[in-house]
Amino acid sequence: MVKIRLSRGGAKGRPFYHVVVTDQRSKRDGRNIENVGYYNPVASGKDKRLELNVERVKEWVGKGAQMSDKVAALLKEAGKQQVAA
Repeated sequence: MVKIRLSRGGAKGRPFYHVVVTDQRSKRDGRNIENVGYYNPVASGKDKRLELNVERVKEWVGKGAQMSDKVAALLKEAGKQQVAA
């Protein structure tokens, strides 16, 4: 099964996550199919907190990919950002 989930990066104490499409059997930071955005929970100043390719995520969900709970919340947040812009 294909999943859309977060892959961790960044330094200790400064997390940075890539939103990736991957096979559920892959390790968290292992091989992925496609990178569809990023999430920076400790963004400050001019740094962007969330960048997500909403069209690609919806396309993958249409093909049967399952989103993690956090990615679903981020997708909802990204949708609100697009409406506000």
